[in-house]
Amino acid sequence: MYQQATVTMSMRELDRLKVIQAVVGGELRAGLAAERLGMSARQVRRLAERYRMDGPVGLISRRRNRPSNRRLREDLENRIARILRDEYPDFGPTLAMEKLAERHQIVLAKETVRRIQTAAGLWIPRKLRPPKVQQPRTRRACVGELIQIDGCEHAWFEERAPTCTALVFVDDATSRLMWVKFTGTESTFAYFEAMHDYLSRHGKPLALYSDKASIFRVSRSGSVNGVGHTQFSRALYELNIDGICANTPAAKGRVERAHLTLQDRLVKELRLAGISSIEAANSLMPAFIETYNRKFAKTPRDAHDAHRPVRAEEDLDLIFSWRELRKVSQNLILHYERKLYVLKDTAENRRLMGKYVEVYQYPDGRIEIRVAGQALPYSIYYSSGKIDPGMLDQGAIVENKRLSHALQVLREAQARRETRPPRASPSKTHRLDGTRVPRSKIVASQKRQRLRSQQTTGGTHPERLTPLTGRQTPELIRSS
Repeated sequence: MYQQATVTMSMRELDRLKVIQAVVGGELRAGLAAERLGMSARQVRRLAERYRMDGPVGLISRRRNRPSNRRLREDLENRIARILRDEYPDFGPTLAMEKLAERHQIVLAKETVRRIQTAAGLWIPRKLRPPKVQQPRTRRACVGELIQIDGCEHAWFEERAPTCTALVFVDDATSRLMWVKFTGTESTFAYFEAMHDYLSRHGKPLALYSDKASIFRVSRSGSVNGVGHTQFSRALYELNIDGICANTPAAKGRVERAHLTLQDRLVKELRLAGISSIEAANSLMPAFIETYNRKFAKTPRDAHDAHRPVRAEEDLDLIFSWRELRKVSQNLILHYERKLYVLKDTAENRRLMGKYVEVYQYPDGRIEIRVAGQALPYSIYYSSGKIDPGMLDQGAIVENKRLSHALQVLREAQARRETRPPRASPSKTHRLDGTRVPRSKIVASQKRQRLRSQQTTGGTHPERLTPLTGRQTPELIRSS
């Protein structure tokens, strides 16, 4: 018979007590109890015997209130604390752990080092640190002196459309909403388009205040775009606008607080207007911005507007383009985005062999190759050997090594023409494609021949082909 005592048990030990009581009372077999407790039947029988002898106290772990068998020796722990205090007083746990292993051949876990530092007063846990206080910053004096910019990804259209991003421009002096641009994602080209709209409406501000995203700042030294210069910062430099990066989100708190207001009010305005697309939302922004500023904008200390007009020689389309240098090979070919761009073989272009030219990529996807401010004509080489069917007109010149593929393309085009329904006969004054026939061409003997020619070739002519926007093959030379 065991004596009564006050016992403190964990929930795991309490569950074990109930199971062992059932085993001792004959209500549960040892095998089923072992499965429930996750131990062997032999251990269950041991626990039942300890319960019969000592009662619930016998089920408490005997390692409780005893030092661990894997603890550090007291003299070693004192030595480590002395080393940390003398040589690494301002080191964090991770770096201190590395230095102990590297310089003192003492291998410890990071959390063990953290515990020793905390006990020695060398490390304060983050939960015990006082909160950081962000001191308020005085607003700028006038409009356009500092514009805070940031992107906010949110379900602006709720469940009516996928999540998109709003690029928000807020004036630091007045908290005035200068511009909001909806876009699919926060990217360099999106900021190019937003800045183009901003400059067209307000002019050039003195400086932009943004976060430290890779769009605005290059942290890695030796980058291909230069230390600290991205495509967006290059465009700002050409416009004589300075870009400043905030160290914390609270430093640009005006645009951050504007996000919260927009996520509440703008979402509801878009819902009331029945807008569920980016284009429609952008068309609503001028009216919404005017209403927003009447309610929330502050009066600046100085009535001066620091915005500057865009100069006549500043071509915004050229400035807001992605630019990269590419070297022209001896075959007048340059590589860009896994494509081969072939320059026209002229005497002027031959001087560019072995030299670098500048590739301009515009937000709408257009590509230009420019040298000294002039755009060079080019074609796109099909490295896969494919030929565009639109390039195979009557009399087209095809290189010998591409002849097999050209014949395959022609067979497919002819098969499509064979299966199409017959078309009506042309009138005396109009061709099959709807164009008028000049009076000098309306000859009875030629009508039959022209109809047969158009039914064979599909009514296309090399001179009327529209230029391709995708890859082109330089070997396909159109007849002049």
